[in-house]
Amino acid sequence: MKIPELEGLIARRILLNYRVDAATLQRLLPPPMEPLLVGGYGVAGVCLIRLEQLRPACLGVPLPASLALSSENAAHRVAVSLDGKPAVYIFRRDTSSRMNHWAGGRLFPGAHHLAKFAVSDVDDHIRLDMTSADGVQIQVAGQVSDEWPKSSCFPSLSSASEFFRVGCNGYSVTKDAGRLDGLCLDIQDWRAESLGVERARSTFYDDPALFPPGTIELDHALLMRNAQHNWRALDDVEVSAPEVTFGVSG
Repeated sequence: MKIPELEGLIARRILLNYRVDAATLQRLLPPPMEPLLVGGYGVAGVCLIRLEQLRPACLGVPLPASLALSSENAAHRVAVSLDGKPAVYIFRRDTSSRMNHWAGGRLFPGAHHLAKFAVSDVDDHIRLDMTSADGVQIQVAGQVSDEWPKSSCFPSLSSASEFFRVGCNGYSVTKDAGRLDGLCLDIQDWRAESLGVERARSTFYDDPALFPPGTIELDHALLMRNAQHNWRALDDVEVSAPEVTFGVSG
């Protein structure tokens, strides 16, 4: 069963991005997907997104506050090429919403793990901590910055922003190892700022069994605020098993 087209507000979105050894990343991807390379590196990361006013697009107007859906969400993901086009492969989804958790893999694409989020967002300084029910943890802290990291594999904020803008089609791991759920995120007013990272941790990316020492490094972070958006379902994609498998589908 496919979800209807949804619309709402992205109140806050952090894209915490890592540069990864391409061969290491390829082992984790299901064929026919291949990592998109920037400066010879693959690009993986976490999308941390607060959704508000989520509703079926056919309504055309916002729901009353008591009925509108809001949630904190996280997606561990990697930029890929699929059939020669940019896309995103989503290893794992986490959510603060029991509705999303229940509906993930049923109505919403991809299994959603239930997690607790603690967020402080004051004067352009953000701190976010997430702990999932099965123990995966994320910590991010940072401040909006006018500077771009000199070590980044992207030459500028604008080049990084454009790279992620075109990768709007996401494909999520499901309980069926040979099938990925598809979802397109369409953001009408795409504007990203550089987030200077003070602290970043993901127990998924810190796992040496998946990412041996020296194969992954923090690259940069982007911040988006108050963006109107639409979600629409895409056709499922059939894939083969990756060389390295791990239990993230729920």
